[in-house]
Amino acid sequence: MAKTRPPYSPEFRRQIVDLVRAGRGPDDLAREFEPIAQSIRHWAAVAERRDGHRAEKNEIVTPNERDEPIRLRRENKQLRLERDILS
Repeated sequence: MAKTRPPYSPEFRRQIVDLVRAGRGPDDLAREFEPIAQSIRHWAAVAERRDGHRAEKNEIVTPNERDEPIRLRRENKQLRLERDILS
């Protein structure tokens, strides 16, 4: 089983994001500090979205929008069944 470590503090993350904004690359920072480059990229992207500099990756889907295709498939199946019975 992989070893886990406590999460990085918000202040540490903020400092790393500031370094990325200053022009340092995530790969360079990953070699110098402990977090992996992918984590640093994620922190920077979250900070960009939070500060309004970057658009959300996906639109937020409401539960009604998510359930609508399921409801329509059921209704379609029922209508086909009724049509087959009547023909």
